[in-house]
Amino acid sequence: MGLFNMFSENKKQQNKNEFPWISLNDGVQLDEIQQKRDVVVMIFKHSTRCAISRSVINRFEQKYNDNKDNYHFYYLDLLNYRSLSTAIAERFKVIHQSPQLIVIKSGKVELHASHYDILDIDLHT
Repeated sequence: MGLFNMFSENKKQQNKNEFPWISLNDGVQLDEIQQKRDVVVMIFKHSTRCAISRSVINRFEQKYNDNKDNYHFYYLDLLNYRSLSTAIAERFKVIHQSPQLIVIKSGKVELHASHYDILDIDLHT
């Protein structure tokens, strides 16, 4: 890893830590997500090797930075948890895409989008 990449990775990690992501890495969490009734849950499926996914997640974090206390944000690293992505697709009846945002209210999928369409979802209203 080159010197520039090392600094770039450190900056990305710092930015990721500032946003209140909940790491989605266990199927049991899907039960918990489906049982939440008092909060809107967002699952962001992210491919860490994809430039589009990286661009979308950075813009998404900027968009929701001021309202981050109003939602629970789950982050799924697709490269490490691909089988969990498949479980999400089966449980919530949403075809797998990457990057992908799935919005869940009262245990059911309210909205979902992929790629740059994720940025068109507006839950601020």
